[in-house]
Amino acid sequence: MARKDHYYNKAKQEGYRSRAAYKLKQLDELEDVISRGDTVVDLGAAPGGWLQVAAEAVGSEGQVIGVDLQRIKGFDDEIDDRIETLRGDMTEERTRERVVDAAGGTVDVVVSDMAPNMSGEYSLDQARSLHLARQAYETATELLDTGGDFVVKIFEGPDVDDFKDEIEEEFQYVRVTNPEASRKESSEVYFIAKGRITAPVQPGDELEVEIEDVGSEGDGIASVDGYRLFVPAAEEGDVVTVRVDDVKPNFGFAQPLERD
Repeated sequence: MARKDHYYNKAKQEGYRSRAAYKLKQLDELEDVISRGDTVVDLGAAPGGWLQVAAEAVGSEGQVIGVDLQRIKGFDDEIDDRIETLRGDMTEERTRERVVDAAGGTVDVVVSDMAPNMSGEYSLDQARSLHLARQAYETATELLDTGGDFVVKIFEGPDVDDFKDEIEEEFQYVRVTNPEASRKESSEVYFIAKGRITAPVQPGDELEVEIEDVGSEGDGIASVDGYRLFVPAAEEGDVVTVRVDDVKPNFGFAQPLERD
């Protein structure tokens, strides 16, 4: 049985609206993208297969917001009250503003399976795919809370590596993968970006900090706008000029340059 037929039939049997539902399932299994209680935004959500998977994953405590140019029919089962849908074009600023309003603040996960209307000319379709992926990325950086995750589809081709480099500046790491449920002949790949970084400092920054506490490993702890920096060989009460070495979503590491 062809892989296409397998996932098409599986979706019909298990009640998913599209075979693409298994792509998100496999991406989630690979990198643990969605957790119970999360708020998830799904871009390019029609016909709703990814919405179903996300709603199951977040559970009754979570929320899923789906947006697409096409109208998305309601869901008749227990997941319907977890899902809100918006109709609009994600390349338009007003649609993105509606998504932000619907989220009511930061979210935990942004996923995008958006694809362009295919022209049959690969270079044009690939460029359009990259444009949509960038739109999704801009929405993700606007919406995601610290430590949040981002999944986006893109067609392989020019500038994809540069786009990956951009995403890596905003997340702890980015994994590029092709789920088993993708069609064998497809040129699509998925970026899974883990751990949104919203720190007020960047590697290489030099600043003066006051050590407010000492951690269990003996490093001094400073606070920069509520963000913790660990500084070796520093004592509580020290005022230290440091250079930031490494930045994580919730904390970073810095080396002392001089002491007052």
